Amino acid sequence: MTYFLGIDAGGSNCRARLVDAKGQLLGRGQAGPANARIGIDALYRTLADTADQAIAEAGLSSEARAAIRAGMGIAGLTRLGIREALEALDFGFASVAFATDAQIANLGAHGGGDGAILIIGTGSAAKLRIDGRDHTIGGYGFPISDEGSAAALGLSAMRHVLRALDGRTAKTPLSAAVTERFDHDTVRAIAWMDQATPRDYGTFAPLVMDYAEANDPIARSIVEHAVSHIERFIETIFERGVTRCVLVGGLAPRISPWLRARTVERLSSPLGDPLDGALRLAGFGGSI
Repeated sequence: MTYFLGIDAGGSNCRARLVDAKGQLLGRGQAGPANARIGIDALYRTLADTADQAIAEAGLSSEARAAIRAGMGIAGLTRLGIREALEALDFGFASVAFATDAQIANLGAHGGGDGAILIIGTGSAAKLRIDGRDHTIGGYGFPISDEGSAAALGLSAMRHVLRALDGRTAKTPLSAAVTERFDHDTVRAIAWMDQATPRDYGTFAPLVMDYAEANDPIARSIVEHAVSHIERFIETIFERGVTRCVLVGGLAPRISPWLRARTVERLSSPLGDPLDGALRLAGFGGSI
């Protein structure tokens, strides 16, 4: 008997799904952050812990563990030396295949076939699979890239806030809501920015969306600017010859209603999730 284990290891959490050769769910696992930035030792422990949870739930023996074919999608896999370090580790499985978390998300969204995903979350990037080969558009890192993302919305909001505090632009309900977090103090806002990460900026995205939906003029302009980048992303994806594109990521449900109808009509619904993609990476359902 061959078993298939899929793992989705991201910046927020790590999830595992174990199935048999017929696709029957046998076990699940979940743990904390598992991207490459936490270091190889910590990453290995998290991956192994998540896998062990799924295996324990399935009640597999040590002999059965050796028959598992695993596929792991890992955030930050492209960082220098990470793939080589992971491939040198022993998970005790029959085989382990590695890809980025975005690659397994794309595989899952299109049932292992060609297609693209546009990820709109803390950051933004497009992942394309054309004739079985993977390509990337954008995703070069914040703040130089990540257009249309939650972090980009937050950065635009902070720029507006500082101008409003200076008196260079009119205050709006959005600026008041953001500056309230800093007691309306420019010095405190700058101190926060000195330490802020893309995720920190992204925490302002729901606020920007709320005020845009309430017709705050600055919030609307920020969202409309983000939408222009997202629509250009989508146009570029189809210009590359892809016939299916799925919008994914935490910000996607909030930003989708702002897209033009003709853009939405070109988008497809996902056929599966990232764990489905990880299972395909492992070999479930045939080669990819």
